[in-house]
Amino acid sequence: MTRTRPLLRPLAALATAALLPLAACSDDDSDGDTDGDLEITLRDAAGDRIGTIDLDDADGGGTEVSIDARDLPEGHLAFHVHGIGACEPDSADPEDPSSTGDFLSAGGHLGSDASDHGDHTGDLPSLHVGSDGRAILEFTTDRFTIDDLRDSDGSAFMVHAGPDNFANIPDRYADGGPDEETRGSGDAGDRIACAVVEPR
Repeated sequence: MTRTRPLLRPLAALATAALLPLAACSDDDSDGDTDGDLEITLRDAAGDRIGTIDLDDADGGGTEVSIDARDLPEGHLAFHVHGIGACEPDSADPEDPSSTGDFLSAGGHLGSDASDHGDHTGDLPSLHVGSDGRAILEFTTDRFTIDDLRDSDGSAFMVHAGPDNFANIPDRYADGGPDEETRGSGDAGDRIACAVVEPR
């Protein structure tokens, strides 16, 4: 189960945050890992830093996820966790080395071997990007913990170029419902931004 809620940031909280040390906002990709909290850097295929993703252990289990991104195309964009901690542009798909493209090195969705799309461990709420290219989203999920993400090969948060249909294609629109590609990825399109969660 995944809960979403609007991200409200009172002016006082913003003012206080502005006074905090900016060490976590350095231009490297090092994990700000302290006491169950982790900050990772979101980059586009050109390697430019376009945002951050904060992960915190949630009370009662699971993970609080907060993304603040910019310079994205307007609209609803698919947002997932992929199973390998690699964000390489123009890379090969580990399952099909003949297929290359941006961030394919991150493999498929986390948990794609256990269920169809919509129910993958790595399926997340979509990002809504405004006309200014900005997206802010905060939610809590019990599908994974930070330790789950930091397994032996790590994982990667991914923003796609298009919306995610969550494989929600009824039989009345397509004989037999969604096809294999839709069940695998939700027809979300190219991978346009990626953030690595390093293994421990």
